[in-house]
Amino acid sequence: MFSVMAVAMDISENEVTELYERLNAEAEQSGYHLNHDVDFTRDLVEGLIINERRYGYQACPCRLASADKEDDLDIICPCDYRDPDLTGYNSCYCGLYVSQSIVDGENEIVIVPERRPEPEERRKAQSKSAAFNTSENVIPVWRCKVCGYLCARYEPPEVCPICRAKKDRFERFGPI
Repeated sequence: MFSVMAVAMDISENEVTELYERLNAEAEQSGYHLNHDVDFTRDLVEGLIINERRYGYQACPCRLASADKEDDLDIICPCDYRDPDLTGYNSCYCGLYVSQSIVDGENEIVIVPERRPEPEERRKAQSKSAAFNTSENVIPVWRCKVCGYLCARYEPPEVCPICRAKKDRFERFGPI
């Protein structure tokens, strides 16, 4: 099903299919999963194409982008909030990415609250990160015990993007 916006922006079914297949392959290779509702997911992919044409980058199709790439870096897909959303709610804010438990039918997709701070809070956080103080801003580093892959995030990934080892094969590496 094609939207009026897609027709107005001259987006072909082929473009949507190509991006959908690329995103799906990249997601699966990295231990992530796209939403299994193909029509819904294709609509989101279409939104990514629209935003790419509109702004020059693939801003999340479910959020208002500012057209300032620097200001919108946190919502360029996959957004900075994807992993915490998957950990807490089993899907990301827009529902493009879902957890294995959703894929397996163990959980259903629920409404994910917006995590993105207001513009003023984002500006403060950006200025803080420019003057990073390690005693205040500690994000754990996780190491895959199988291949040595390192990542800095609050929780280890569900699956190692390098060797596909499960979450339980990660250990906290630092900072401690």
